[in-house]
Amino acid sequence: MNRRTLLGGLLAAASVPALTSCAGGITSLDGAGSGTGGGGSSKDGVTIGTANFTENQVLGYLYAAVLEAAGVKVKVRPNLGTREILIPALRGGDIDLLPEYQGALLHYLAPKATATEEGAMQNALAVALPAGLQVLPYGMAEDSDAFVVTRETARKYGLTSLADLRKQNGKLVIGAAPEVKKRQVGVIGLKDVYGVEFKEFKSLDSSGPLVKGALKKGDVDVANLFTTDTDIQANDWVVLTDPENLVPGQHVVPLIADRKADSTVRKALARLGNVLTTAQLTELNRQVDKDKKDPEDVANTYAAQHGLSRPRG
Repeated sequence: MNRRTLLGGLLAAASVPALTSCAGGITSLDGAGSGTGGGGSSKDGVTIGTANFTENQVLGYLYAAVLEAAGVKVKVRPNLGTREILIPALRGGDIDLLPEYQGALLHYLAPKATATEEGAMQNALAVALPAGLQVLPYGMAEDSDAFVVTRETARKYGLTSLADLRKQNGKLVIGAAPEVKKRQVGVIGLKDVYGVEFKEFKSLDSSGPLVKGALKKGDVDVANLFTTDTDIQANDWVVLTDPENLVPGQHVVPLIADRKADSTVRKALARLGNVLTTAQLTELNRQVDKDKKDPEDVANTYAAQHGLSRPRG
């Protein structure tokens, strides 16, 4: 099937080191590499990829809506996976653009980076990015990682901050997406920065039904969720504070291949970045996760309501 072929190629691409000094060697999903071309042009269209969680899909369709309004032909490939898959696909030419998050992207590219302020992170990203890729100006909307416990767990163990987890070393189970086990903003950083060690790591999903269900049932004690997840407030869960600033700022930022980064694309995405707020993004997530609306429909409605797209049909 097409879907299997696509994901199979993506996984193959993910096995290639994402940060080698050599610009070549990235396998295309379609079996052939793609050059960067000249000065960058969107005249042949832009393919947008998204990660495998609700918000990133919504953002991908928002990117599509504003680019279409600017006269750019677009194609969206949603739910492709983690950045371990997406970055090689972007470099290989299978996608041209994807919604990213400043701090998480910086830690992926440069795990020892210390920048936490938005401007400093933007500068650090410009240095850390592989040749052929660039970040465009970041938007107002922000979505950070959060480590969450139930109110009952917080009371039982006296948990208010990430530092408190150390008092329960070897006793608590954490649930998160598989990649969190190997990320600085995850199990590695919790141990390095706070001295935290867990009894068990359960591989679940990214702020999705698996990890939230496990937290509700008590199968995990700590869950890695996103701050724009409306279930945190709805369930009265406790977000553990981060006194040592393990989690950096996470403004939404477009990551694009040089080959497509012309002025038309830049201006369209800047318009969206200057309009979309964190509260609005949270509400869009809620409409998909709770109201079971289609991410593309939610994005298109928002874009139309805020004057970011052309009227449809």
